[in-house]
Order: sequence, then C-alpha cells, then structure tokens
Amino acid sequence: MKAEKAAKPKKAEKEAPKNENATILSFRRGRHTQTMNQFLLEVKGIDTRAKASSYIGRRVVWTSPGRLKKQIFGKITTAHGNSGVLRARFSRGLPGTAIGSKAEILE
Repeated sequence: MKAEKAAKPKKAEKEAPKNENATILSFRRGRHTQTMNQFLLEVKGIDTRAKASSYIGRRVVWTSPGRLKKQIFGKITTAHGNSGVLRARFSRGLPGTAIGSKAEILE
C-alpha cells in the first residue's frame, strides 16, 4: 500500500473586512453654533479614545431612506472626547433627519 500523504494545512484565508454600522448622534456643536457638515458618530463596542483612534481616516457613507437611496460620503477625522465617540466630516451636510439613523463605516 502506498503511504498516504498528510494533508497540508491550508493557508489562513483573509476574511473580507466587514463594514460596521455607526449611529449618528448629532451635529458637532458648541454652545452657540453647530457645524453643519460635521457629525458625531457612535460605534457599538467602542468605548475608549484609544479604540476610536483606530477608525481615523476611514470612509463613512450615509444612505437616504427614500426610494432614490442618495448617498453622502464622509471621512472620520478624529475622536471626540474620551468615551469612544467619533467625529466625521461629510462632503456636504446631512439633513437633520439623519440624526439617530445609521451610517456605514467602510474599510
């Protein structure tokens, strides 16, 4: 009988990066002003500034709920505070109805 060759272990396949959902909390604002194209985002499971800093530079997209599915793109610029909230700058301002809805963080 021929000796059977041991099966070679397969190389670890890279998993496709998963897009994550973020909740839009509010405009970036001060006491008397608000910045219309910058928003605060919260990602589930991110609760420190160090974890939030790993998201800096990633793209964000918000899709409108209507039948046209208009998309507005943005970019995560920095962490906001010490609780893991992210600050994102969009190419144009999102409508006020976007607050409380979901945005998708892309790789």
